[in-house]
Amino acid sequence: MRCALVSDRLDLRAFLGAELARIADRIEVVDHFAAEPVADIRLAVAWNPPRDAFERYPNLQAVCSIGAGVDGILACPSLRPGIDVVRVVDPVQAQTMAGFIAWHVIGHQRSFATYRDQQRDRIWRSLRQRSAQSVPVGILGYGEMGRTVATHLALLGFPVMAWSRTAKSAVSPVRVFHGREGLGAMLGETEVLVNLLPLTSETQGLLNRDLFDRMRRGGYLVQVGRGEHLVEDHLLGALENGQLSGAALDVFVDEPLPPAHPFWGHPGIVVTPHDACDASAGAVADTIVATADAIQKGERPPHTVDRERGY
Repeated sequence: MRCALVSDRLDLRAFLGAELARIADRIEVVDHFAAEPVADIRLAVAWNPPRDAFERYPNLQAVCSIGAGVDGILACPSLRPGIDVVRVVDPVQAQTMAGFIAWHVIGHQRSFATYRDQQRDRIWRSLRQRSAQSVPVGILGYGEMGRTVATHLALLGFPVMAWSRTAKSAVSPVRVFHGREGLGAMLGETEVLVNLLPLTSETQGLLNRDLFDRMRRGGYLVQVGRGEHLVEDHLLGALENGQLSGAALDVFVDEPLPPAHPFWGHPGIVVTPHDACDASAGAVADTIVATADAIQKGERPPHTVDRERGY
C-alpha cells in the first residue's frame, strides 16, 4: 500500500529513518506533493499537516499520527468526514513520560529547586524532608498514558488519584474520579497536579484560576498535555499569590516559546521544549502497517480516535 508523508514542520522521512526499510515490503512511502499518482493513496502519516493537505488525496481512508496526540490532525480543515484518525500507542513512550513526570513530582517533594539555589549561593543547609506518602498527586487523564504514569507514581509511594471525563476502572491503589463533581473532589485533595488530557473544546483553558484555587495551597503543576489547556496569566497569578509554589511546563500555545515570554525567567517555572516523551519510530512504523492491514481487510484500524470526542 502507498502511504503519503504529510507535515509542514517535521521531516517525517528522517524521523522514521531505518524503519522505512523494515516495512518497505508492505508499505511504499511517498512524500507529500511528490506523490504521483494520488488516486491509489489510501493512507497518510501526518504531523501538523498544512490546512489543505488532504484535499490532494481523494481516496484517503486513514491518517496516522506519530504520537498519542491527534489534535493537529483533527483541526485540519481538509480532513473529510469518514477519514479515520489513528494515534500511536507505545508502551515505551508511556514509560518515558512516567519517568519525566516522576522527576518533577519528586523534585517538588524534595525541594530540588531550593537546593539548586543554595548551591548557586554556596549555602550548606538541610531542608525538611517529606515522605512521598505526604504528597498526593492528581492526574488529569486516565488513558493508556495516564494509567502508566499513575502506576509508576504509586510504586514510588505517592498517593495517586486520577480523573477522566467518564467513569473508568482503576488498578489499586489508584483512586479514580470522573465528571464535574469528581474533578472538584480530586482537586481538593491534590498537591501535585499532572495534566495528560487530550485537547478538545471541553478541555481548552481547563487549567485556570478556578481550578488552581481548588487545589491544596502551595501546590505544583506538571503540564504535559497541550499548551491550549493552560490560561497563562492565571498560572502567573497563582504563582504570585502562593496558591501554587511552582510549575513544570513542557507544552505551550506558541512553540518555540518566544524569547521574551515571562515563563523563561520565572523562578517558579521549569521550561522544557515539548520534550517529555516521543513515540519511537518503530512504534509509528508498526502503527502504519497495522492501519494498512485494516484498510485492506475493510476493517477499522486499531487505536482509531473518536473524532467527536477528540481522542
